[in-house]
Amino acid sequence: MDNCIEVLNVSKSFADEKVLKNVTHSFERGLIHGIVGNNGSGKTVLMKCICGFLRPDEGKIYVNHKEVGKETDFPEDLGIIIETPGFLPHLSGFQNLKLLASLRKVANDHTIKDTIALVGLDPNLKKPVGKYSLGMRQRLGLAQALMEDPGLLILDEPLNGLDKHGVVHIRELIKNLRYQGKTMILASHNQMDIDELCDTVCEMDGGVLTVVR
Repeated sequence: MDNCIEVLNVSKSFADEKVLKNVTHSFERGLIHGIVGNNGSGKTVLMKCICGFLRPDEGKIYVNHKEVGKETDFPEDLGIIIETPGFLPHLSGFQNLKLLASLRKVANDHTIKDTIALVGLDPNLKKPVGKYSLGMRQRLGLAQALMEDPGLLILDEPLNGLDKHGVVHIRELIKNLRYQGKTMILASHNQMDIDELCDTVCEMDGGVLTVVR
């Protein structure tokens, strides 16, 4: 069994509040791993620690066999959508993604436009992102996570703000990504998303992670 992510005895506090309590779990490669839990349960903090955005107070996290914070600051081959995607409001969706893509020079213009179309947006839309609906911003955030074709995806509420048609479309997209061999960690408040998409499910409650299935 090849584990893509290893979380070992991870704890994290903010001031006097312990938001992660000795979390240990392995996420196997090639599966969709669901994480459920109420707001404040620790889901997003755990995801940020895996991505390298936050450093645990205790414990270790390995992504693709490299320790986050020691052997790598931010894991490679990782696409992320956490909380509300932040974009420059005066630029179009394509212009925003082109600017982000220039940092690593992995995705070219053609790839960016294909990815924008893949998530159900018009790649030639000139409207600035500041005038996008919540659902459109969410789709663009997903395109940003996918445009460099990463093998690992961290998706925090990826269907948030989508209408019924959008939910169906993005669920099918996520299933197709799994068929391509991607590894995903997906947090959702919607039990149907978890039931339909996830191979494994863990619950976060008060900073404690429990395996559900």
